[in-house]
Amino acid sequence: MSNEHSELTAAASLLIDEMEGDLGDRHEIWLRLQTILQQIRATGMPVPDDLLRMERGLNEEFNREAGSK
Repeated sequence: MSNEHSELTAAASLLIDEMEGDLGDRHEIWLRLQTILQQIRATGMPVPDDLLRMERGLNEEFNREAGSK
């Protein structure tokens, strides 16, 4: 595993911890997640399943919110 991938995985892990502790604004967390996932995808490394699930879940949540406004 490359050093860059390890750093991105660590950043993603911290983000998951923040989500579980409900720290910060969920939209900001979603934006940070998008940045991390783009960087992982740019390295050609596979995106961990838990991050893909988090991405899908947040996308669905924000789409529901947008539809109810």
